[in-house]
Amino acid sequence: MHSKHSTRAPSRRHAGFTLIEVMVVIVILGVLAALVVPRVMNRPDEARVTAAKQDMAQIMQALKLYRLDNGRYPTTEQGLQSLVTKPTLEPVPNNWKSYLDRTPMDPWGKPYQYLNPGVRMEVDVFSFGADGQTGGTGVDADIGSWGNN
Repeated sequence: MHSKHSTRAPSRRHAGFTLIEVMVVIVILGVLAALVVPRVMNRPDEARVTAAKQDMAQIMQALKLYRLDNGRYPTTEQGLQSLVTKPTLEPVPNNWKSYLDRTPMDPWGKPYQYLNPGVRMEVDVFSFGADGQTGGTGVDADIGSWGNN
């Protein structure tokens, strides 16, 4: 007895992807990764450089307020710490206020550098960059306030 509805085995013509299709997809993903990953990996360093420049602009503003209140910038020896706590080294400022909440650190976790060359010269605030050493190129280059004044 045959019924009208026969039970046939399902067609096995295309049950999944062929090896060639899988290989093509892997190659395409590899090419895309090779193009995108270097660009994305460079972004954190670029962001740190931008953050350092913004920090230095803020530090320079605090230094200018210090100078307005006290008639001079802190000496190199007094350093940027003088924006956080009142200097005890001469010349002790007369109208000192707190200009920053904490001693500034660059995005690489090192203190910003400060130089006051003396009379009639602007002060410099800078970071040694990613390598923590003077000089360098790219993200290892020094980043200074001289571009932010």
